[in-house]
Amino acid sequence: MLSLIDESAVVYAMQLCDTPRMVTVMIDQLVFKKPIKVGNLIKIYGRVENFGNTSITLYIEVRKHNVYTGNQETVTHTQIKFVRIDEEGNPLSISERVKTRYFERLGKYGKGLLSKDERKSKE
Repeated sequence: MLSLIDESAVVYAMQLCDTPRMVTVMIDQLVFKKPIKVGNLIKIYGRVENFGNTSITLYIEVRKHNVYTGNQETVTHTQIKFVRIDEEGNPLSISERVKTRYFERLGKYGKGLLSKDERKSKE
């Protein structure tokens, strides 16, 4: 489960920061409140907690989804910090354009990432 959470979160961080080069530097405490069983549908949600100069911290929440009732139960949540790196693994600044775009979209649409269809209909 930890691997799935980290992988999902880093993909979100890469998409937000427009780069394939992000590394995990910190995962906060994970307490599993509910069991996850084979066959359970799992949904992972994230939001930006903070942008640093070279880093982004995300709040990640994992929910167990019941396909019959539509109910979701929070299984765990955490904060994960990623750092943008160059080809040699050195920290690299996250551009102000990325940060500005995220907060503009958040203010205008209530979320920082829009689907392709949402971008077309809003433009």
